[in-house]
Amino acid sequence: MKPNNVNLKKSQEFLKRAESLIPALSQTFSKAHYSYVSGTYPTYLKHGKGSHVFDVDDNEYIDYVLGLGPVILGYCYKSVDDAIKKQIENGISFSMPHYLEVEFSEKLQKIIPGSEMVRFAKTGSDAVTACVKAARAYTGKDHILYTGHGGVWHDWFTAITSKNEGIPKFNQELIHLFRYNDLQDAKNTFKRFEGKVAAIVMEPIWLDYPNENYLQELKELAHKNNALLIFDEVLTGFRLANGGAQELFRIEADMVAFGKAIGNGAPLAAITGKEEYMKKFNDVFYSTTYGGETLSIAAGMAVVNEFLTKDIISHCWGIGQLLKDGIEKIGKEIGIDIKWNGTPVRGDITFAEINGISANLQKSIFLQECIKNNVMFGPGETLICYSHSQKDIEKTLEVCKNALEKMKPHLQTGSIHNMLEGKEIKKVMTF
Repeated sequence: MKPNNVNLKKSQEFLKRAESLIPALSQTFSKAHYSYVSGTYPTYLKHGKGSHVFDVDDNEYIDYVLGLGPVILGYCYKSVDDAIKKQIENGISFSMPHYLEVEFSEKLQKIIPGSEMVRFAKTGSDAVTACVKAARAYTGKDHILYTGHGGVWHDWFTAITSKNEGIPKFNQELIHLFRYNDLQDAKNTFKRFEGKVAAIVMEPIWLDYPNENYLQELKELAHKNNALLIFDEVLTGFRLANGGAQELFRIEADMVAFGKAIGNGAPLAAITGKEEYMKKFNDVFYSTTYGGETLSIAAGMAVVNEFLTKDIISHCWGIGQLLKDGIEKIGKEIGIDIKWNGTPVRGDITFAEINGISANLQKSIFLQECIKNNVMFGPGETLICYSHSQKDIEKTLEVCKNALEKMKPHLQTGSIHNMLEGKEIKKVMTF
């Protein structure tokens, strides 16, 4: 790995070229330079290998962003790439369904609890939105209860975010947030919209573990009100357990949306669930030309095969625990309140406000010092993949320690804002 003080000349050149070409400068808001510490982070990447990525200036980084979640095995993972190469020799998209659609559906049934029927999608947003559409069709009701960290889904959810331009206002009236781990809040919301709720849509876990029986009680509450329970496992699927949060918490939702890690970076998502509800896809219009695109399905087959034959989950949890424990230990030793909230495989590194110095400024400077020393954390979640090694963790913890030691005297004197070389991280959207 190259030393610190990375050169970003080509990154800046590409950014300048993009300014007059690409609205928002990226196809994904969360990947654009303004979502990181702009001015200190690379703006364009070139390739990846294992747990590392390389930017257009050939700087190498240990990557904990992992494409915002899709990379679960590692970049250029051999068995996945081989599957794609083999399939590309036989065609990509066809005039009728391809047999891999059947074989992959059967494969998913082996690993995902409650997957009586399966549909494919290209993105997690598509998959969750399709579940909402099917639930509304099945129940004949329109309102949705939601809890989670907020995704980038289509109109039904985006209507209540700060990125809601172009969405009819009536959508805002059909979605209602409730507090995670607060069963009474969900009950109260059902009561306020009695007879109108089609489904609970939720991430089964983000940072906080569910209280004992909480998910089961939510399912009972939904069914009592003739509504469905839909899990958004776009990020938790293939990270928490082979069968996702359903397996970890021993509960089967009515419908579940998967994405991101299911294809190790290939554009692939899936909807699974009980036959009674999944059959609604015979009626609702959910149809896409590329739903059966074979390169992604071949990649998905290879991913599931890896999970069925290797202990991917144990490795990721073990490596993640080393990083989580290491960061918090270093923080205590140096005297900086830094925490890892969440699971070892999906956490959020946070700071506490001190002497009027915001947590966001502290995190921005921490990320800045890490990226300057070839460790790439994102402003949001820190993720682990199968290719992360103990050597990666040792290097990362060394970099984290140096960053926090550098920050400490500036925190004591209140001059830490002078350390910021770029711009503070900012949220893509709020809700």
